Amino acid sequence: VQLQASGGGLVQAGGSLRLSCAFSGRTFSNNGMGWFRQAPGKERQFVAGVNWSGSTKHYADSVKGRFSISRDNAKNTVYLRMNSLKPEDTAVYFCARSRLAYAGNEPNVYTYWGQGTLVTVSS
Repeated sequence: VQLQASGGGLVQAGGSLRLSCAFSGRTFSNNGMGWFRQAPGKERQFVAGVNWSGSTKHYADSVKGRFSISRDNAKNTVYLRMNSLKPEDTAVYFCARSRLAYAGNEPNVYTYWGQGTLVTVSS
């Protein structure tokens, strides 16, 4: 099983990035997918989740209205569109596959994790 996250980088505050996460090795379309992030010295936190079909999405309060999660089951890929980025969004972003059809907020719902991609937002 492999989750390959990409799309991170350095961006100025107010800018945008789109993260991608390509999944391989197991069934993708039956399970929820999530994005988490971890800033230096802080715990990993939930950012966004999408259910198996893409019909249900939910977000952390800190990113609502700015971030958008989506998935393409034909491409085994999940995306995170990030707009209006703030310096406090700086973190390593991880994608993960839920063991369930939906995407929960807690890390223990997820069985497979990507390696992370660094997002740095400068002020």
